[in-house]
Amino acid sequence: MQLPSVASIEKGPFFLMAGSCAIESNDLAFEIAERIHVITKSMGIPYIFKGSYRKANRTKIDSFTGIGDIKALEILKAVGDHYDIPTVTDIHESGEAAMAAAYVDVLQIPAFLCRQTDLLAAAAQTGKAVNIKKGQFMSGASMKFAVEKVLHENPNALVYLTDRGNSFGYGDLIVDYRNLPEMASLGVPVIMDCTHSLQRPNQGNGVTGGQPALIETIAKAAIAVGADGIFIETHPNPAVAKSDGANMLPLDQLERLLEKLMKVREAIV
Repeated sequence: MQLPSVASIEKGPFFLMAGSCAIESNDLAFEIAERIHVITKSMGIPYIFKGSYRKANRTKIDSFTGIGDIKALEILKAVGDHYDIPTVTDIHESGEAAMAAAYVDVLQIPAFLCRQTDLLAAAAQTGKAVNIKKGQFMSGASMKFAVEKVLHENPNALVYLTDRGNSFGYGDLIVDYRNLPEMASLGVPVIMDCTHSLQRPNQGNGVTGGQPALIETIAKAAIAVGADGIFIETHPNPAVAKSDGANMLPLDQLERLLEKLMKVREAIV
């Protein structure tokens, strides 16, 4: 099992972080991982399975947050072990870093928390790879300070930076593709989150909206600009997903999308 790095992906295909927004059940996690593992293996695309063991950033008090921390983390570990693939999950407080690190290969820092020094330090101290999502309120260039915080604690850390759009008014996001080369200039692999960047957060009804029809557009542009990795949340039936269903890609559409992205990647390498 090898995590993608700048050196390993320079001339090869992009890599993929994908899975459901939250770990909903053992069966669903394995269903999604099995399908994506088969697809990515046949295409030679490095794959990291994604699932949040707990959703801390929710709009309403009764929004789904998870099935239990340890239960969800054990499912993540089981998926990784079964398919021999890396796994990634979010952490929200510094005290969660060591707990999650015992089960996954990559610790993800949510966008709203990318300036939290103690959280970044705790993630770095575990020795795991750290994927930092760029705040919706930050430029790509300003993310150098987040990278520095991780490398200050662990100079050998593998750090990823992920763009997920910028705030545009009160309830929408826009992708500024200048952020990708700006973050790449920091010497770390850069990922485009093609689903969260299409969110329409903080809607008056308390449910985050989205524009999943534009996932392909965001992904194609990101690969053309030079993204090293693509982040996609996917589900067999997004309409019944317990979290972020409004901006997920239906699982049966993923293979065709990856085929198109491979053609874009081949054209620019």
